Amino acid sequence: MFKIIREDIQSVLDRDPAARNAFEVMLCYPGLHAVWTHRVTHKLWKSNFKLLARWLSQTARSLTGIEIHPGATIGHNFFIDHGMGVVIGETAEIGDNVTLYHGVTLGGTSLQKAKRHPTIEDHVVIGAGAKVLGAITIGAHSRIGANAVVVKPSPPNSVIIGVPGQVVLRSHDQDNKPDLEHGLLPDTIGETLSALVAHVEKLEKRLDGHTVSPALHVSDHGVWHGGDFAI
Repeated sequence: MFKIIREDIQSVLDRDPAARNAFEVMLCYPGLHAVWTHRVTHKLWKSNFKLLARWLSQTARSLTGIEIHPGATIGHNFFIDHGMGVVIGETAEIGDNVTLYHGVTLGGTSLQKAKRHPTIEDHVVIGAGAKVLGAITIGAHSRIGANAVVVKPSPPNSVIIGVPGQVVLRSHDQDNKPDLEHGLLPDTIGETLSALVAHVEKLEKRLDGHTVSPALHVSDHGVWHGGDFAI
């Protein structure tokens, strides 16, 4: 038990630059308190003390703002940063060294009493406000961008962004260090639009021998220019 407590505290110190020492982490981190409570409620749930487990989990929810169903399975070194508004459903499965930010939902999409919540593999980072819905698997070493809505599985070493979530496979494998850049997101729609404009210009050259100002607008390094136009 003490070994797990030390690992949980160290995971906070490793992943939150605002954490100054172990004593502060033990007293001031609701995500850590929620995880510790869940370790107790999960054992009670497995021992068929389900009502007591639910009552304790709801008590922890009122104190921390984090709701973790006692039936959820959580691995080692799980870290919830800030944590307010996090919801983890009954059949969710979370691997080792996973990081969640505030407002994350691991939700279900079925009324069947079966596996209906996501499986999050090792070393995954889920950004603030992201929703992962259904009995899908998020591959190891993946990063889900802030406010993404993920409804389909992803392979390992992916970045998932947008609504609904678009899967971008990384060009190289990641190491075991947490990838906390959940605000660093590729612009898949913008890149597609730029490619479309370039293709239209090429077609105009082939047909007319000259180009005109494109009707489609593209951004200049992420900044849009021009007159008023509908987006």
